[in-house]
Amino acid sequence: MGRWPTGRLRVGTGPPPPARAPTAALDQLQLDIYGALIDSIYLYDKWGEPISSEQWDHVCGIVEWVCANWDQPDEGIWETRGGRKCFLYSRLMCWVAIERAMRIARRRGLPADMARWGGVRDAIYRRIMQRGWSAERHTFVQHEDDSVLDAALLMMPLAKFISPTDPKWLTTLDALGEELVSDSLVYRYDPQASPDGLRGEEGTFSICSFWYVEALVRAGRPDEARLAFEKMLTYANHLGLYAEEIGRTGEQNGNFPQAFTHLALISAAFNLDRALG
Repeated sequence: MGRWPTGRLRVGTGPPPPARAPTAALDQLQLDIYGALIDSIYLYDKWGEPISSEQWDHVCGIVEWVCANWDQPDEGIWETRGGRKCFLYSRLMCWVAIERAMRIARRRGLPADMARWGGVRDAIYRRIMQRGWSAERHTFVQHEDDSVLDAALLMMPLAKFISPTDPKWLTTLDALGEELVSDSLVYRYDPQASPDGLRGEEGTFSICSFWYVEALVRAGRPDEARLAFEKMLTYANHLGLYAEEIGRTGEQNGNFPQAFTHLALISAAFNLDRALG
């Protein structure tokens, strides 16, 4: 099941905008989902209830699969149809899957092949740093050995892969602000620079806009973050809810309400409030 389907459903009145295409996630490979899953399990185990021995066995099976398959090209988080690529975000979330599982094992004293897991985790880190970084542009990029930007890069410091004040990250954040941010609203990527095989116009992605707010906060730029956050609040509907996208004239497009958008909103608001505290 796709998390961010590319089908566009209008929320509101009047004729719908041209749909780009229905989701094709059913037949796609999306390696990032394993990081999201195990990160959720890690948080549940830490703040909710300790996972059972049977559940840990399932986690170990997933991690072993990730260790064996992380370097495959895939369609990525945005379910693109431009062909499988070695997306940085997919690599990042495979790193998250292994790293969070290792945290659970260490904290709970659970059995795990820590030497193998740690070796693969470190290999993914080095791969991202070597082939996901453009020395020419001084930015991290959408996929290996390219120069295209992607708003999913905003998850790098949020996932604790890189320090939010690392010089490499700060130049990436500035580049994202220059190329993908329009009056605090964030496009997920530029379809002209990175063809996705879909028709129609691309709106700004609300989850990316809230990721941007949180990235600014963590980078020590709370005033910019507050301005971006307050502008985003003006695009909510009368119930304070958001769809997947915001169109060029401010309309809500896509899945509505989208849970992932609101989770990003809560996280951005929490971190911004703590920074301004």
